[in-house]
Amino acid sequence: MAKNITKRDEDYSEWYLDVIRAAELADYAPVRGCMVVRPTGYALWEHVQEQFDRRFKETGHVNAYFPLLIPHSFLEKEAKHVEGFAPECAVVTHAGGEELEEPLVVRPTSETIIGHMYSKWVQSWRDLPILINQWCNVMRWEKRPRLFLRTSEFLWQEGHTAHATREEAVEETLRMLEVYREVMEDELALPVIPGEKTEGERFPGADNTYTCETMMSDRKALQAGTSHFLGQNFAKAFDIQFQSEAGQLEYAWTTSWGASTRLIGALVMTHSDDDGLVLPPRVAPTQVVILPLSNDQGRMDEILLPRAREVEARLNGVLGPRRVLIDTQFHLRPADRFFHHLQRGVPLRLELGERELEEGTLRYVRRDTGEKGSFPLDRAAEEVPALLGRIQRDLHAKALKFRQDNTHEVSSFAEFQEVLASSGGFITGYFGGSKEDERAIKEATGATPRCFPLADQRTGKCFYTGQEGARRVIFAKAY
Repeated sequence: MAKNITKRDEDYSEWYLDVIRAAELADYAPVRGCMVVRPTGYALWEHVQEQFDRRFKETGHVNAYFPLLIPHSFLEKEAKHVEGFAPECAVVTHAGGEELEEPLVVRPTSETIIGHMYSKWVQSWRDLPILINQWCNVMRWEKRPRLFLRTSEFLWQEGHTAHATREEAVEETLRMLEVYREVMEDELALPVIPGEKTEGERFPGADNTYTCETMMSDRKALQAGTSHFLGQNFAKAFDIQFQSEAGQLEYAWTTSWGASTRLIGALVMTHSDDDGLVLPPRVAPTQVVILPLSNDQGRMDEILLPRAREVEARLNGVLGPRRVLIDTQFHLRPADRFFHHLQRGVPLRLELGERELEEGTLRYVRRDTGEKGSFPLDRAAEEVPALLGRIQRDLHAKALKFRQDNTHEVSSFAEFQEVLASSGGFITGYFGGSKEDERAIKEATGATPRCFPLADQRTGKCFYTGQEGARRVIFAKAY
């Protein structure tokens, strides 16, 4: 076990921070609650970003950018929205050595400023739909910050769309939820449950909020991404009106949806172990590291390194550029070189030493399982992608089994309390309670309703109120 990482079962919070430090993903900034995303962490975010951005564009969305500063009066136009975000807002009152006539809010999210701009751009049904996404930073003043999971400033994407009909907007909301599910499942190897939020967990100002919920390795839930059907609430607040085909003046129907750098925290907590970071190959900045090994520097320079570069070139041809690294830290012991890449989560290590050179093979070591083996040197372009594919599938399967093993069915609140105290994890049953009931359960247990799963439309008797016709729900303690 790594000496620089706290064991996960001894102190989960410290283990999480140790993994991030050892992998050099991020560090705390001088301003409380803010973080510095280090090059390795940012490269990981770029790969996550790439997967989302491609799919956004495939579904007809375009990227734009809106201002960081928002007039304070904009937040006051939508009552539920300002009520939800006001406690987290950072406000600028002075600039240029003078007090501002109107305070400016550092954006916690952009519905208000984008709503204002859409009101200028939308005049006719022919101007719709508007399908815009932006990649940016936002600020929500966190009282209990934790790297990637909750920081006062974080990076994210936020999509904002406007439509002529309710049906189109609802379809958009669910379409983008499916995009999130696909990326999280297929690329990040995160098993997620798409679902609808309860009234008490709904985004401020939304008619409906949909979510992708995933279980971390401490059995807590993490909200990985959300998609909001905003109805006409923001359209009415910001006067987004258009002339319909029938010649009538109507309000647009809007949506918003977002995912952030907390996904990096999700990757850490879902896949990593007591030795450090474990990454799914599809989003790992470095998928493969090649280590030439020899005590003879002359043979290293003349034979092993050139052969390693040949392998690198072949692999880059099938994996894409810059996904393969040749380790040239020859001043370190082999064990230290291995450990360096292990703690950074590189999915696959290839070793080319004197024995391998003689045999015409490459030795491989999987980061996720430690499995070792070898294959012919001239088959690297076939064997490596297959190995990476198995690693990707195995990581997802392992996380899915963990969630299934830690999901428990209950039929009463007494049973709910007992299971939560003894086992934790996801608690499923039927729930038809109010916002006040949600609040009471949270105060009594610390658990919140994560979602009504979209894939399970059964109804039954509420475990809390006893009323019939309640929907299937998942409760959990959450980040």
